[in-house]
Amino acid sequence: MGKLQEAQQKIEETKKRLDTVLIDEGASGKVKVTVTANREIRSIQVDDSLLEDPEELEDYLVLTLNKALKRANEINEQEMAAAAKSGMPNIPGMDFFK
Repeated sequence: MGKLQEAQQKIEETKKRLDTVLIDEGASGKVKVTVTANREIRSIQVDDSLLEDPEELEDYLVLTLNKALKRANEINEQEMAAAAKSGMPNIPGMDFFK
């Protein structure tokens, strides 16, 4: 049972650490988004020129947010899989986290 608690603790530590991993993504210098590896938006910066065209602003935001969240998700999955694997016993045929 100690191994399971150890794995849970490692996963919680990884989640906390992923809150400090920041991912910056930009689109043509007009929009910049910063998200954590836990997929939380920390900041959005918008060039003033986009404020005049709401549709263009929406397009840039959607594009940039999707790219940033995709990168954050990839990092999150890798780190969480590594944390989970390190706490799992070595049982033949149970290679879930490869």
